[in-house]
This record gives sequence, structure tokens and C-alpha cells, in this order.
Amino acid sequence: MRPSPESAVPCSRASAATVAIVTDANDWHARSLAKAFAGLGLRTKLLSLAACRIDTANGSGLGLPGFEFALPDAVLVRDMSGGTFEAVTLRLGILHALSAVGISVWNNARAIERCVDKSMTSFLLARAGLPTPMTWVMESREAAAAVMRCERAPLVLKPLFGSQGRGLRLIRNVEDLPAASEVSGVYYLQQFISADRDGFHDFRVLVSRGRVVAAMMRHSLHWVTNVKRGGRPVAAVADNAMRDLAVAAAAAVGADFAGIDIIYDRDNRPTILEVNSMPAWSGLQPTTSIDIAAVLAGDLTASLAMRTRQGA
Repeated sequence: MRPSPESAVPCSRASAATVAIVTDANDWHARSLAKAFAGLGLRTKLLSLAACRIDTANGSGLGLPGFEFALPDAVLVRDMSGGTFEAVTLRLGILHALSAVGISVWNNARAIERCVDKSMTSFLLARAGLPTPMTWVMESREAAAAVMRCERAPLVLKPLFGSQGRGLRLIRNVEDLPAASEVSGVYYLQQFISADRDGFHDFRVLVSRGRVVAAMMRHSLHWVTNVKRGGRPVAAVADNAMRDLAVAAAAAVGADFAGIDIIYDRDNRPTILEVNSMPAWSGLQPTTSIDIAAVLAGDLTASLAMRTRQGA
């Protein structure tokens, strides 16, 4: 049977605009976003990418639970669970397909791919001329050992795919390098930039639509400062240098919104550690009076309205 072209029509052509919030859990973040969008007159539905499918029997080529008759007007990717390489590839493919049929996706699959792969993030930041730690990524332990011998300084070993500070190791000498089987066959080594000033601290800066929304300092007695690893969030105001770097970092990876980790070295120079395309803000929210979910919802809604005016 010939696919019906109506199945590719966004919801707003027949009713109020609908935003799909991509998440596998109806957690505080999802509920905050739903409330914020409702305040703007938009409907929301939760969407698990694991439940979606490519379906060329439909006019859109997609099958999304809850969107059998019309696709969402916009998609906000709050989180994406792990899985096999094939499963993750399919989920990213769903996001690519949504963009291909004209749906506004925040962040789109390309930006997510660039940030989930830390080596590509480092490459793009350096390529853009932004200050970021020197980075080496390779599959060979021997090549990693050669870098250690050349640098003669501690390096941070990170999982290529990872978040919330999990799996970070400080490598002080060649003997500290684990076997390839312990790092999924890839060594991501980064210059160790830290300064102990009554403990360790860095900054998380949230960027949306080309501007800084909020910032916090994360303080810890350990060099890993992530809130999930025990770091304490403290209210902070981003200075001009930090703001410029955060906005430029989000632009370098093509993210509509992002969480940028910035640290000041021993010479008090800011440098970008990481860019997160699916940032949580439960640690950041208590440090600011700004309703972060409301800002994100407002920015996506404004972007959607602009696309509508332009006939996208």
C-alpha cells in the first residue's frame, strides 16, 4: 500500500504545537520541561528512542510511539540511554531522520555525535582555535606509552564515551596505563590541568541559543569535581572570558544548548575541558534564580516560531 503523505505532517498544522521530549525516564528534568512548555501553550509527549523505528511504510519513513498520525513539531533530546553499537546507531539514525523530514531537533544527531565522542569534541575545539588541553587518542597501548614518555607529566585517561566523571584515571607513568581490554581498546589521554586552591574546582556553564544562561562552580577535595562524584555546586557568575569561551565551544560542535566545563589553570587561564550536548541541570538549578527549564523551553519555542515564519 502506498504510504500516506499525511503521516509526515507536523502536529501544529492541525492543532497546538507538540514537542517530543526524548528521555527514558519521567524524571525531574522531564517534568520541569513539560511544565515549562505547557506554560507557553505547547503540548509535550515523552519519547523513548529505543521504542522508535525506521518504517518506510509510513510517509515520513518513521514510526514514533504516540505520533502515529502526525510527527512532533519539535524534539528536545534530554537524554539517550546506552546500548549496543547497533542500537545507538539506530537511535541516532532516528534523530537524523527527524531532521531530514524538517523537524526541529535540539540537539540534533550531529551535535550529539560530536559531543558523545570526546575525541571529536577535542578535535573540533582545537580546530576552532579554542583553549583546550592537549589530547591524544589511539588504540595502541604502546602508542599511549610513547606519549607518556614524551610528555613526562601526569595525563588524564578518560573513557571515549562517558559522562558524570565516571572512569577517569590519573596516569602518572607508563606502568599506570591499563590493558586495552580495560578501556574498550581506545586510549583517550588528556593533559592534566588542575590547580589545588584549598581544594579543586572548575565551572559548568550552560549555553542556550548562543548565550550563557547560568553558571556554577564545582568544588571538591578530589580533582574529579563532577557533582555525581561528590563535587559541591556553588553559585558563580561567568566572567566575560568564560562566557565567550562557552558560547564558542557550543558553536564549535553545533549545539543549540550545551553544558560547557571550564577550568582555570595555575596561571589563571581558562580552558575548555568538555562539551555536553545532553546536560543535566539538577546541580546547577539550586545555584541560580533562573528557571533553566523555562529558558530552554522558551528558546526552543522561539526557534520553532522563527522556522515557521521562514517557512522551514
